[in-house]
Amino acid sequence: MADLSQFRPGNIVSDAVFFDAASMSEAEIQSFLESKVPSCRSGYTCLKDYYVQTRAISADAMCGAYSGGGVERASRVIYKVAQACGINPQVILVMLQKEQGLITSTAPSAWAYQAAMGQGCPDTAACDARYYGLFNQVYGGAWQMKRYANPPGTSNYFTWYAPGKTWNVRYHPNSACGSGQVFIENQATANLYYYTPYQPNAAALSAGYGLGDSCSSYGNRNFFNYFTDWFGPTDGSSLAGAPVGFVDSVDSSPGTLRVRGWALDPNSADSIDIHIYVNGVGKQAVADLPRPDLAPHYPNLGTAHGFDVTLSAPIWGQVDVCIYGINVGDGANRLLGCRTVASYGGSPIGYVDSVASGAGSVSVRGWTLDPDTVEPIDVHVYVGGKGFVTRADTSRRDVADSFPLYGDSHGFSTTVPAPSGYQSVCVYGINVRTGGNVLLGPCRNLFVEAATDPGTPPLGAVDSFEVRGDSVVARGWALDPDTPNPVAVHMYVGSSGAAYQADALRADVGRAYPGYGDRHGFDLQGTLPAGGAQVCIYAINDGQGANTLLGCRFLSPQGSTPPIGNIDSLDLQGNVVTVRGWAIDPDTEVPIRVHAYVAGSGSAHVADFPRRDLAAVFPAYGDAHGFVIQRTVPNAGAQVCLYAINDAPGDNSLLGCRFVVPASSSRAPIGSLDGITVSNGSVTVSGWAADPDTLDPIAVHVYVGSSGHVLEADLERPDVASAYPALGALHGFSGSVPVPAGARSVCAYAIDDTGNSNALLGCRPL
Repeated sequence: MADLSQFRPGNIVSDAVFFDAASMSEAEIQSFLESKVPSCRSGYTCLKDYYVQTRAISADAMCGAYSGGGVERASRVIYKVAQACGINPQVILVMLQKEQGLITSTAPSAWAYQAAMGQGCPDTAACDARYYGLFNQVYGGAWQMKRYANPPGTSNYFTWYAPGKTWNVRYHPNSACGSGQVFIENQATANLYYYTPYQPNAAALSAGYGLGDSCSSYGNRNFFNYFTDWFGPTDGSSLAGAPVGFVDSVDSSPGTLRVRGWALDPNSADSIDIHIYVNGVGKQAVADLPRPDLAPHYPNLGTAHGFDVTLSAPIWGQVDVCIYGINVGDGANRLLGCRTVASYGGSPIGYVDSVASGAGSVSVRGWTLDPDTVEPIDVHVYVGGKGFVTRADTSRRDVADSFPLYGDSHGFSTTVPAPSGYQSVCVYGINVRTGGNVLLGPCRNLFVEAATDPGTPPLGAVDSFEVRGDSVVARGWALDPDTPNPVAVHMYVGSSGAAYQADALRADVGRAYPGYGDRHGFDLQGTLPAGGAQVCIYAINDGQGANTLLGCRFLSPQGSTPPIGNIDSLDLQGNVVTVRGWAIDPDTEVPIRVHAYVAGSGSAHVADFPRRDLAAVFPAYGDAHGFVIQRTVPNAGAQVCLYAINDAPGDNSLLGCRFVVPASSSRAPIGSLDGITVSNGSVTVSGWAADPDTLDPIAVHVYVGSSGHVLEADLERPDVASAYPALGALHGFSGSVPVPAGARSVCAYAIDDTGNSNALLGCRPL
C-alpha cells in the first residue's frame, strides 16, 4: 500500500511521469483492466468490456487529431486519447478510478460512465452535459489537462497554480476548513490542483484510503494512492536520468511522413539525438530546433530541443511510427511515443481499362498514380517486346473521387504502332520514389491486323463429307491469317453455289491458332442431284489475295435405311388395346413417328418415351424412342398394325400386326357424383364417369324428380387419369339443369357404351 508519508503536496506527480504517453500500449491497458475485474456482475458492463461511439476530432493546441467515427473499446479510447494529447494513460486510468471507481467496479452504473473522469463536474454545481459519456469524459479530461499549461495559441488564462510559486491551497470546499501554503514544483501538480483544487489534510493522510474528518478531501490523496499502488513512484524515480519529450504530431502526405515534437535529456542542455522507426526501420535525427515553450518547465536546459523530421513514406497503408529519445548520461533511452498513421508511399497503383487493336496499332486506356507524389507519372506500353512511353496526365474524375489527395490528372489513353499478328500487350506504371515499377494488370494477348492487307490466302480443311439420302453435309474449318474474324466459305454442288460463314465453335482451332479465337468452324448442307455431283468447299479471302480450295469430292445420293423397332406387348382391357414397343430410324437420333391402324383406321404417334435399355444397345441414338399407344377396338374385333415411319424418303417398316377381339361381356361404367349446387331454380351437378370398355367420353343422364337431362362426360379430370391411366383424363362432367316444381332429389347415371347396364353415380336430396 502507498506510503502517504511520502505524499508531497507541491509535487504530487512529476512531469516526466504525468506526460509519459508511451508508458502503456493498448494491449497492456486492456490486460490491466481485465486484471482488476476478471468477471463482471450479471446485467452490468464493466470497463474492460465497454464499447463507446467515438467521433473524429481535429488537432488543436492541446491535442493532436483523434481519428474516431466508429464504435471503439474503452482500452482503445484511453490509448488513443493518451497518444493524441500526450498524457500518460496510467494517469487516465487513475483518474477514472478516483472519480467513479470504474477500474475496479464489477457493477458500474450508467452515471459512472456519464461522468467517468469528473470532467465538467465541479464540486459546487451540476455536471456540464456537453461532457457526458465515456468518450467525451476521457478526451475532454485529457484535453483539459493540457489546456492548464496555456500552450502556444491559447490565452494565458490558468495562472493561479502556476509552477515555481507558492499558493494557498484549500483543504475542503468549506472555506471554514482553511488552507495551507504549497510551493508547486511542476506543471503536472498544478494540473491536478486546477482539476481538483484541494489538498489532503493530516486526517486524510492518516486514513490511507479511508475517511478523515469533516475538513478532509480525498481527490489528490487518492490519485497518489492509486498511482503508487498500481504503477509505482509518482516522482519518476524509475525514469531518473532518462530523456523526456513529447511527440506533437505524425502527419502523412503523399510520399512523406512528418514527425514533430521535442526531446531533451535532464542531464544536459545540449540537443540530443532521436531515433524514428517506421515499421521497424530506423532513422536518426537531432532534436535541435527552437522550442521556447519549454523554457518555463526546464529553465536550465535551454530551448534547442525541438524536432521536425520528414521521412519517405515506405508503403501504401497503415504504418507504426515510434520515436525514441537517446540518452546521454545517467538513465536509458526512452520511448517518447508511437503513432499508427496512414502512409502514402510505395509502388504505383492503377488499372488498364481497355486494350484494343486497330490496323497496325494497339490502343490502351486506363489510369495510374504513384502514392509518393500527386504529380502524373510515366506509363510504359510494350507491344511484342517493343516499348513506348506515355504520360498518365488526363482527367479522371472517378480516380479523384477514390483518391481525393491526388486529384484527377492520372488517366492515360494512347495508340501505339504494332506489328501484325498475335501480340502480347503489357502496361507498366513507372515508380518515382519508394517501391518499383508495377505491371498494371495481366498482359493482354490480342490479334493485330496489318496496316495494309498483305493478301495472305486463307487456311482450313474439310474434315468430313457425309451423305444422307440426297443430302450432303460438309464439316470443317477456315480462317484468314490476316484477320481474327470469321471468313466466308462457299459450297458448290456441281455448278450450284451457296455462301456461308465459318463461325461455328471450334476450340481445337482456337488452341492451334492463338489470337484468332475459336469461331472458325463450318457445317454446310447441300442437295445432291440424282446422278451425283462434284462437291467443293472454298475459303474466301477476307481482303486482297486468292481464295483457297479446301477440298472436293464426287458424291452420289444414298437410299435411306429403313426404320427398326419392335412391338413388345399388346394388352386388351375391355375394348381398349394398349400397345408398347420402340422404333428407331438409323439415319437420325431424332424420335420418329409411329402409325397405328385399327380396322384400317389410322392414328399418328411419336416414339419419344424414355427407354434406357435402348440407349444401352444403341448408344449413338439416346433413349427417347419408346412408345405406348392406346386405341379402341370394336366389339367384333379388328386387325391392329403398327408402322415405323422413315425419317427420309424411303420405305416405312411394319413392326407387326395382330387380330384382337374384346371379351364378350362388357364392364359397367364407373364414376362419381361429386356435388350439387341449387341456385335460382336450377341445380348444378358435377362429377366424372367412364366406361372401362372405351377411351371415348360417355353420356351422363341427370334426373331431377322425373325430369331427365343428358350431359357429356368429356371435361378434363387429371385426378381420374392418375387413378385410371388407361382411360385418360377426358371424363369429367358439369352442368346446370332446371328444377321442376315438387322435385325432391337429383340422380345421375353413367350410360354404358354398349347399351348394357348403366351405373347409378348417386342421388342427392334437394
